[in-house]
Amino acid sequence: MQVGGWNQYGQLHMEGHALDKLSFVGKIIGIQPRIRLTRSFDESYHTYLGYSLRIEGEIDSVQRVFSVGIGKAIQAKLQLVANVSVSGKCLPVEDPDAESVEYYKVSQLAIVSRGEQGSLANPWEGIPPELETYRARGHRRLAARTYETHCTSCIWGARMPVEIIVDNWNPRGRNKYRLETFCYGPLNCTVYKAGANRQVEGRNRMVYIEEDWVDIQNTEHRTLDE
Repeated sequence: MQVGGWNQYGQLHMEGHALDKLSFVGKIIGIQPRIRLTRSFDESYHTYLGYSLRIEGEIDSVQRVFSVGIGKAIQAKLQLVANVSVSGKCLPVEDPDAESVEYYKVSQLAIVSRGEQGSLANPWEGIPPELETYRARGHRRLAARTYETHCTSCIWGARMPVEIIVDNWNPRGRNKYRLETFCYGPLNCTVYKAGANRQVEGRNRMVYIEEDWVDIQNTEHRTLDE
């Protein structure tokens, strides 16, 4: 159980000591929905956490590309988009299995400067919609290689941490974890590739294969260009 809390300086006090936040600054090179997926054989559900910022800049005095998770309220206020430079403070995630980002619990987030308008076609780099829009659109599986090659800056791409509950009847059983990539974008996107069907392990070594009809069902309410 966590003992402690946040103080006015953005420090987390844990059992008598403070964990200082890390300072960061850099240019956003991609912003996408931050969603957690839970699977239990042929069933699944999503937890909508906020947004993921992919930033090229400096964190903890090191220059590199890194990812930061923010909540929906911050995004609604700042309307962050690709090519905007930001600064702030954050902490490393406590449970990497439950997050697709490296850092979260952001404070003092501020816009340093605004750059040029990002791409208005593939990859789409405008202001991402509200999380409810992603939920309503539905997603298709997206090949991991295609995501890494074409989709890391696109507002319709998403890389989700996945928890697989192998056996609902055994609460002491060990769950499994992985990352999966998805596309919420237009169905006629020219770079889209689904990749292999995903498999989900169940109890007694049973395996559920999520076939193409799942993606079709998730997106059949949309036309090709939306």
